[in-house]
Amino acid sequence: MTPITFSASTCSDLSDFLQKAGSLIQQEIMSLIPEQEPKTFLYDLMRDYPARGGKKFRSALVLLSCEWFGGQISEALSSAVAFELFQNFALIHDDIEDDSLTRRGKPTLHRIHGIPLALNAGDTMFELVYEALLANEKILDASLTLQVLRHFNAVARHTFEGQAMDIGWVVHDIFPNKKEYQEMIKRKTGWYSGKGPCQCGAMIGKARPEDIECIGQFGEAIGIGFQARDDVLNLITDSEGEAPEANAGGYGKERGGDFAEGKRTLITIEMFDRLSAEEAKRLHRILLQPRENTLEEEIEWAIMQAEQSGALEAVIAYCEEYAEKARRCLEALPDHSVRDLMQELVAYLTIERNF
Repeated sequence: MTPITFSASTCSDLSDFLQKAGSLIQQEIMSLIPEQEPKTFLYDLMRDYPARGGKKFRSALVLLSCEWFGGQISEALSSAVAFELFQNFALIHDDIEDDSLTRRGKPTLHRIHGIPLALNAGDTMFELVYEALLANEKILDASLTLQVLRHFNAVARHTFEGQAMDIGWVVHDIFPNKKEYQEMIKRKTGWYSGKGPCQCGAMIGKARPEDIECIGQFGEAIGIGFQARDDVLNLITDSEGEAPEANAGGYGKERGGDFAEGKRTLITIEMFDRLSAEEAKRLHRILLQPRENTLEEEIEWAIMQAEQSGALEAVIAYCEEYAEKARRCLEALPDHSVRDLMQELVAYLTIERNF
């Protein structure tokens, strides 16, 4: 295990913590991926997405939450690594399912190597998740190791349920309402991007049950806010050739790709509520047609309509709403120096200044 020379309490600000934690997590991930055959067809592929960068905020949430309740980064490191491995597994599969073109500033894995090899690399990444979680038996007691393992299973199950809803709507030409969308995003993103890592760290820090519940609500709020922010960035950020980093807001995917992929986002729901019948019909047609048939001018038209209709502003306001929910949860938790970094994280993930 990589020597740990910092803690949240010794970092000057969130950027400092994310850089140090991100570097630590990166080293641990790379050390877990074998240097052996089939290197060319498997392990080199598994190194690809982690090597491209990424914010690693999910693993940071595990470490921050653990320290908040009296735990040490060393105790939470394996679990934090597991969440980042799960993130990379999910990205590989998600890119295949959506037929995305770029990820973290470069062509997606399946575009480079083909679907079969990329799919197998993603599956093996998921296997490494459990190697990381099982390593907890050397750090935590048996009961806590099992508790964390069960918690992670719940995270994975909720994520897969949300993904099934998200994909199913596209496959079956269904356009959800706001309530249905919120239920999907609560499962898909609320759990693995917020609630899951926060509660995992709190468990390792031996937090009280009521505090585990409260920090879970905090995590869910920033996870949902992050997804809405992500949807906004997809329309307004031209950073296809840039990889997102720990202390930057790069998006790393093609601008307007959500429209090309026919994704049902909060932005499209808000647009359908605001567009004229003729405009809504055109948007409907763009979202339903195969990606290869979607023209660049159609994507630009959809982005313009999102801006002019007020849909974009509505989703930015939605981000702010969940940021406020997250702040209220933080106020209900015991005082700790980590609180300042968590408050910075709320702003980093959801506040309008990032747009």
